[in-house]
Amino acid sequence: MHTIELRKEYKSTVALAGVSMTVERGEVFGFLGPNGAGKTTAVKLLLGLARPSGGEAMVLGAPAGDVETRRRIGYLPELFRFQAWLKASEVLLLHCRLLGMARSRWSAAVGDTLVTVGLGERGGDKVGSFSKGMQQRLGLGVAMLGEPELVVLDEPTSALDPVGRHEVREVIQGLRERGTAVFLNTHLLEEVEHVCDRVAVIDRGRTIATGTLAEVIGQHTRVRLQVRGLPHGWWDRLAADPFGQFSVEDAAAGVVVVERIEPARIPELVRAVVALGGDIDAVVPERKTLEDRFLELLGAAQ
Repeated sequence: MHTIELRKEYKSTVALAGVSMTVERGEVFGFLGPNGAGKTTAVKLLLGLARPSGGEAMVLGAPAGDVETRRRIGYLPELFRFQAWLKASEVLLLHCRLLGMARSRWSAAVGDTLVTVGLGERGGDKVGSFSKGMQQRLGLGVAMLGEPELVVLDEPTSALDPVGRHEVREVIQGLRERGTAVFLNTHLLEEVEHVCDRVAVIDRGRTIATGTLAEVIGQHTRVRLQVRGLPHGWWDRLAADPFGQFSVEDAAAGVVVVERIEPARIPELVRAVVALGGDIDAVVPERKTLEDRFLELLGAAQ
């Protein structure tokens, strides 16, 4: 799946100003952005639920919205509702029928799916008796029916407890292992760090970053040093061989933070401080998180 400057306008409102990204087969792709960034609009365009105003979108080798291609896509919307009077197995049977799946496969498909999403013992229970988290699992099961080549998940873990989130991560990893591409639209950045191979970040309808997590977060890190025995401003003496951006966190305690230092250069930095006559009480490397980088990107875009 790929998009090139995909746009969507509603009269005078620009919902999507230009989104470009590529999702490879068999990878888990995180789609990130603040509320109102255009994520839901992009998902609608990719699924053919809305028509673009400009740009290009290809899904599984065909233009987005192609009817035959949509049969090969599984979708879990953020807001969905199943009939409360139906049993969980009946919901899945209904969708087997909607998929056009051979009747001989229905029973096995329903049974396997219920087990996969952790509802193996609840197939005979009515949806109305399910918690929101259990309904979320059932929705995930619906999206997986028919072994789709692409699964689009919109906030799939938002209603789940930590155990449920872990189980959903395992399901997503299982989809990847069987060669299914997963497009994950979520605001839970920790989930993205656990399961995604690559990500795209959008803001105000535009792509502002895309790539692997390492590429988006960056290879640099941050290190906190606690140094004794050197006068204030000692880091200026390292300017000839800059290690990063120095800042004072606690002058009285001698705590200095070095931003954007390459991890491999931290031992070299320690040796340089010792060579100046300093005594080092602590060296604490801190890797930048996806949340840190996400907020950085949004701040730069604004």
